[in-house]
Amino acid sequence: MTHVSMLNAWAPMSEAEREQFNRDGYLLIPGVLSPQEVDFYRGAIDRAYTSSPEGAAGVALHQLSAVTHCPELAGLLDHPVAFSYIWSLLGWNVHVYHSHFDVHPRLRTERPFRWEWHQDGGRQNREIETDPRPRMSAKLAFWLSDVSQPGRGNLTVIPGSHTTNWLPGPPKRTMTFPQPADAVELTVNPGDVLLFDRRLWHARSDNYSDFTRKVVFIGYTYRWITIRDEVAALPEQDWFAHLTPVQRQLLGHAGDGSGDHTWGHHPETTPLYGALSERGLLDSSRPYLIP
Repeated sequence: MTHVSMLNAWAPMSEAEREQFNRDGYLLIPGVLSPQEVDFYRGAIDRAYTSSPEGAAGVALHQLSAVTHCPELAGLLDHPVAFSYIWSLLGWNVHVYHSHFDVHPRLRTERPFRWEWHQDGGRQNREIETDPRPRMSAKLAFWLSDVSQPGRGNLTVIPGSHTTNWLPGPPKRTMTFPQPADAVELTVNPGDVLLFDRRLWHARSDNYSDFTRKVVFIGYTYRWITIRDEVAALPEQDWFAHLTPVQRQLLGHAGDGSGDHTWGHHPETTPLYGALSERGLLDSSRPYLIP
């Protein structure tokens, strides 16, 4: 649910933003969510957490298939400001292939060392032969807690590492190993959104602060790549009927059978193509946005 209208809704990313993203592999977009939106989505996560076994135990929750397990998060799928960065990068033939919301309370005891640095995409990073490997997908992180200081479970990244296929690390993840020299612990405020390339090497820092880390991650890719999220039964869910056509597309719905196909052969029956066309946002200069 979006509570306020925004002047830059549906505006494509600027050339300066694109240049920065291509250079660094990520882009921090401040103040995307209004305070009312932060309260709404944080409240939804709090209720989902409280009703979970992890919430009862007061431990961290990493909940896959975010909207399936917390339908109130559906408004983030195509948030009119944040989602503009996705179709600007990937075009209209996209869906959400992977999502999760995380709640990380303060760690009361020191956690044993574990090497957590990784690129998103799983086996893509071993089975695609090119160097660098292709982008394939991009992720939005919607921050709902105050991570404006280090040590609060911040996302830690290596700027520019999205063009590097391999990162030196220990033989085993449990073996102590130095932090990468160029690592940056990102500091963000509630309502900020982080856009990042799936190839960006990143890890989560441990949270020993009094702040509980709360964030929603939504990963987008082309519809010819299989969805990881649990979405097969969604059309039978009552709340699914209230979603917009674009939101249904993003959750894997292939349309009404009138011609839409996940390979994009019938753009005129693909909801996001229609939404961009109506707004004059298709762009012949970019292959993935050609009218």
